[in-house]
Amino acid sequence: MGGTVVGVYYRPPDQEEEVDEAFYRQLEVTSQSQALVVMGDFHHPDICWKGNTARHTQSRMFLQSTDDNFLTQVVEEPTRRGVLLDLVLTNKEGLVGDVKAGGSLGCSDHEMVEFRILRGRSRAISRITTLDFRRANFGLFKDLLGRIPWVRRSWRTGEVPEDWRKANVTPVFKKGKKEDWGNYRPVSLTSIPGKVMEQLILKVINKDVEEKKVIGG
Repeated sequence: MGGTVVGVYYRPPDQEEEVDEAFYRQLEVTSQSQALVVMGDFHHPDICWKGNTARHTQSRMFLQSTDDNFLTQVVEEPTRRGVLLDLVLTNKEGLVGDVKAGGSLGCSDHEMVEFRILRGRSRAISRITTLDFRRANFGLFKDLLGRIPWVRRSWRTGEVPEDWRKANVTPVFKKGKKEDWGNYRPVSLTSIPGKVMEQLILKVINKDVEEKKVIGG
């Protein structure tokens, strides 16, 4: 398992946003590792992992952080009273396998999550070339992107470039036999400009909802 970074994290349910942001900064640094596994009780019960959505702002910030750092969440079964709280995140496809939740340890009311780190298992050589975005200079990319009015032009015209609507869909193994395609779930990675546009639209919608009090308290 040499070369694999493994971390454990616990997030209290009342943790403030400033502490969350400090964790996300550390997660961004750690995600530069070639093989990373982070596990623990992240306490975001409102997240729908199938749709990658959440009701609360802090949960949406967490989803954005995992997305920005190209992390995949591999636990699918509820871990406490029908809710998925205990997560396993990884930045490398095929690194974590045989994930299952069940039973408890001691007096804990959480289900145990068992999984295997498959670092030492031999894999078939892939002929597909993939880009290592963790090594990209996003600071320079952001600066260069800011000089081009793509997002502003798209916002004003109401037209979204075709490339922005494209996504790379990767099959992620869940459990069972790897030969059965039913044991895989698709993970979609959208383009960076598309993510920027999503955040702009989300901010406008949230502001409009708050000002007009569309959702009652």
